[in-house]
Amino acid sequence: MSKKRWIIMLLLLFLMSLLGGCSQSRSTFTEQNALPFDNQKKGSKTDQLEVCFIDCGQGDSILIKSPTGKYMLVDGGKSEEGDNITEFLRNQGVKQLAVVVGTHPHSDHIGGLAKIINTFPVEKVYLPRVTHNTTAFETLLKAIKGKNLKISTARQGVEIPLEGIKARFIGPVGENYEDINNYSAVIRIDYGDNSFILTGDAEEISEKEMIDSGEKLKADVLKVGHHGSSSSTCLAFLKAVAPQYAVIMCGVDNDYGHPHRETLVALDAVGVKVYRTDLHGTIIMKSDGQKINIDTVRGNNQPLKTTPEQKQDNVYIGNKNSLKFHRSDCKSLPYEKNRVYFRTRDEAVEKGYSPCSKCQP
Repeated sequence: MSKKRWIIMLLLLFLMSLLGGCSQSRSTFTEQNALPFDNQKKGSKTDQLEVCFIDCGQGDSILIKSPTGKYMLVDGGKSEEGDNITEFLRNQGVKQLAVVVGTHPHSDHIGGLAKIINTFPVEKVYLPRVTHNTTAFETLLKAIKGKNLKISTARQGVEIPLEGIKARFIGPVGENYEDINNYSAVIRIDYGDNSFILTGDAEEISEKEMIDSGEKLKADVLKVGHHGSSSSTCLAFLKAVAPQYAVIMCGVDNDYGHPHRETLVALDAVGVKVYRTDLHGTIIMKSDGQKINIDTVRGNNQPLKTTPEQKQDNVYIGNKNSLKFHRSDCKSLPYEKNRVYFRTRDEAVEKGYSPCSKCQP
């Protein structure tokens, strides 16, 4: 073979090696691009637990959205609130409910559930093993039957199948109570390091049974029992839960005087930050498994995001020591234990509080 042909062959081999290298490089580049795309798809999930305490007057209704987008509704307020709660669910993007829980058969908790069950597809329904001879309860049973759903019993130890979180009933512990409130289904929700306890109208008897049963009660958020009545949230239970936040669900100027002063004093004594639907409207808590962010919205059907102006108008905050009252964005707000909340400016003045000179409420 001539020297010239030998050189040409070497050049061809060299060019082939270069082309092969480019081909390999292109393949690697494509795979590297695929990884961020997959990660971006995963990142589109919220990876958050959302718990919405819906402002529905003198009643309870709580919407839970798991990090995987599954929904659970706990209670449905009074029957006249059925339409409002249904509209709220639609506005939050609810298409179907994985779980519906009626904590106990009082009308201010289950009255609106018939409307909701007749509106949305429901996979599973939980009720405690107790009946009540009321129109609201009979209407609920008819709605459940009409959708060919079976009722699962809500009692201590039963796991709730809601994808993305751990949820279970920690009450009722017993089976025979004189007061229907103590049959209330009590739910514990855990997501990462954060936890919530939703108590329905459970009263002191049920609370002490949960303590004695050895249930894990320590939690970040406590939905206060029975709308803040003094018959619930006994000191032993409050100390066992040791919440950072408490939510009281009650109506403005309700006939029962909820929340009772005794409950507010007990919560204040242990340094719990209190949110109330009668003062703050709908309360939205979002957890990433490590911390909880809280927002409040006036009106059932408003979007979850609020403007600074809305937050400022939610409530006036008084200082028990100075007897001054402030806007909620004032830089001179007192510590939580020294706060008192007013719905209107006139109410603060009537109670003997004078306006802050800095924020001029």
